[in-house]
Amino acid sequence: MTAEDLSVTLTRHFRAGPVQVYEAWTNPDALPRWFGPEGYSCRTHSIDVREGGEWLFDMIGHGMTFANRHRWTELRPHSRIAFLMDAGEGSGDPLEVVVTLDPEGDGTRLRQTMRFPSPERLAEARSYQFEDRGQETLAKLAASLGE
Repeated sequence: MTAEDLSVTLTRHFRAGPVQVYEAWTNPDALPRWFGPEGYSCRTHSIDVREGGEWLFDMIGHGMTFANRHRWTELRPHSRIAFLMDAGEGSGDPLEVVVTLDPEGDGTRLRQTMRFPSPERLAEARSYQFEDRGQETLAKLAASLGE
């Protein structure tokens, strides 16, 4: 199985420009307020938004709590954000996530590509409709941008 077979891309157009969308992804006060699917909130333990920094948080909703860790590997202002996503130390190989922000019309075209470490992890994510949950997360981002 190739890397492309293990990759899924979500896309959405925002009326906000790349500067505003990038700020929502990288502002440590803003990010936890919108991140996560509908019905979920984030409880941050620590957040250090910089290349080499990490965000440790619990995603809480529907009577469940999920440990999360994002480790930023690239922050290119207003155009690209890359991070590794897992549940913390000892949780297995992380997902590789790349978010690109491209000017489109008066707004921004966001593309979020997630590369899963194995077919099993991709199948597990699909079992809980992660693509729909991802679109819900992007809808919460849009709402946080006033859309």
